[in-house]
Amino acid sequence: MTIPPAAGAPTRIQQNFLARHERRLLNWICPRLPAWVTPDQLTTLGFLGAVIVAAGYMLSWIDDEWLGLCLVGYIVNWFGDSLDGSLARWRRIERPRYGYFVDHSIDAVGTLLMVGAIGASPYMRLDVALMAVIGYFLLSIHTFLAAKVVGEFRLSYMAGGPTELRLMLMAMTVTMALVGPGDIGGTNFSPFDLFGLVVASILVTIFVVQSFAMAHSLRRSGG
Repeated sequence: MTIPPAAGAPTRIQQNFLARHERRLLNWICPRLPAWVTPDQLTTLGFLGAVIVAAGYMLSWIDDEWLGLCLVGYIVNWFGDSLDGSLARWRRIERPRYGYFVDHSIDAVGTLLMVGAIGASPYMRLDVALMAVIGYFLLSIHTFLAAKVVGEFRLSYMAGGPTELRLMLMAMTVTMALVGPGDIGGTNFSPFDLFGLVVASILVTIFVVQSFAMAHSLRRSGG
């Protein structure tokens, strides 16, 4: 396969609530990591965190105490996923095309594992969980297209980003342990199913609105 020369890196846009505090934390961690720790190892660690999350949800069929494993997995996933690129930039060893391709490919599989496992747990229907995954993937596709078309790589929407999403899922997981599984009035939908449908609807709506806005802007500019 012939690989063309790299184009200019897209501008990263990150306006989520925790972005500033998270950046300070990552900048504090990076110089304190041992020299033998590499960005690729951190990417692998992030994926391992996703596997731990998935295992916790699956094991919750046995006992809801296994949901605590999910919380550990989310922290491990955040640590690896947030620090791999940050460490590469800190050490000035970026490989923009390789990092972009591998990181987002693994993120996609990790997201499918984590959210799909929620649908394979006693707390949420699989079809609802997969609708949330589809909404997330649609918004990711929009982000990747915008990075190519207008040179903007947006890491947050509606002041929320991956870190806020993890915190939301962690809060939902704690609530699962407190509330337990169960349908609402024989509807075959749990409170977590309704929550998943709301999240999926928001993600799809953002994708549609952003896509129409982008298309309109490109048309007006003659792009």
